[in-house]
Amino acid sequence: MIAIIIIAIVAIMAAWFISVQRNLIKRDEFCKNALSQIGVQQASRWDALTALAELTKSYNEHEYNTLRDIIAMRKKVTGNSSVKDVEEQEKMIETAMRSIDVVVEQYPQLKANETYLKTMDSVNVYENQVRTSRMVYNDNVTSFNRLIRQIPSNFVANMLHFTEREYLEVSQEKTEMPSMKI
Repeated sequence: MIAIIIIAIVAIMAAWFISVQRNLIKRDEFCKNALSQIGVQQASRWDALTALAELTKSYNEHEYNTLRDIIAMRKKVTGNSSVKDVEEQEKMIETAMRSIDVVVEQYPQLKANETYLKTMDSVNVYENQVRTSRMVYNDNVTSFNRLIRQIPSNFVANMLHFTEREYLEVSQEKTEMPSMKI
């Protein structure tokens, strides 16, 4: 009788351990997927910025070269990238946008260009998608971090070497959406 009780307890503990491990992996994958989605949105923004760089070429060769150099430094953000990688890409995109703004201010006729208007609209759409993706990532990180810190799942997380993930922070400069008005 005692042997059956011990076997039942061991079976229950094993089932619980497997359940917690599967839940940890699921939430870790959610975090990786959300980070990867940010990378997809950033890639779309880079493509739009590349189109804007080509458009500025006919207006100002120096700014075009600057933008081309910035765009050449971009890196792909994947599910295995770090929060730092995402933030570095955001800073590079902001630098590229400032360069484009300089050209637009110098050449008002560029503001009226239909291609410019459409491309800026797409940049705004991608910017909003990145914001949404960042919120989804942080929500997934909250869920994951809570799971690895709460008793009793933290015992399994520690045994399997799951560690807390970093949140994506919003810089003070990005607390308000930059004006893209023409």
